[in-house]
This record gives sequence, structure tokens and C-alpha cells, in this order.
Amino acid sequence: QVQLVESGGGLVQPGGSLRLSCAASGSIVTINSMAWYRQAPGNQREMVAHITGDGRTYVDESVEDRFTISLDNAKNTVYLQMNSLKPEDTAVYYCHSDVSGSSWTYKSWGRGTQVTVSS
Repeated sequence: QVQLVESGGGLVQPGGSLRLSCAASGSIVTINSMAWYRQAPGNQREMVAHITGDGRTYVDESVEDRFTISLDNAKNTVYLQMNSLKPEDTAVYYCHSDVSGSSWTYKSWGRGTQVTVSS
């Protein structure tokens, strides 16, 4: 079983920055991909950014000029650097992982971390 632990959320003023972290634990051999999603009240969960184990990235065009995703394979940790935050970025941010062990592949979700952008 793989567990994801997210951190780094909080309250920030418009224009501020936050860095979210998500650490995956378990007998992981390979990270196939990891991603960040977000869900605002009343909205569906949407993908914000995605990164493969070999470093290929995708960032949604709505945030691509402000958000950066990165992966530390040695730490099994994915990061989301969020700059120039706007009130519309307020949401619960969820980490998703697709990882493999010696004989298994497992997909999992974190519990989410709240990001609130408000003055």
C-alpha cells in the first residue's frame, strides 16, 4: 500500500506564494507519475499539473505561467510551486500518485491540503 502525505497549504494573500509537497511512502521502486488536482467548493476536481517519473511535465494552461511542478525521485516527493496566487486558486489541493513496486502498480490519492487566497 502507498500512502501520500501532503503539506504546505494555508492562507496567503493575493500575489503571494506557496509550495505544496506530497511524499509517497511504501515499497516504491518506480514513480510512473504524480500529479496535483484541486477542487473548489461546488466544482469538480480538476488536474492542475502532472509529472512523469522521467520528468515530463504538464501544467494546465490556466496556471502555467504561475505554477511549477517538480519531482524528487530520491525522496518520492512531488512539489507544486505556486506563485502570484489569486483568490480563484482557493481550493483543496490533492496529490495523486501512480507508482510501482517489484511486482505491483498502485494508484492513490492524498487527503488534500487547503489553500486559501484572501486578503
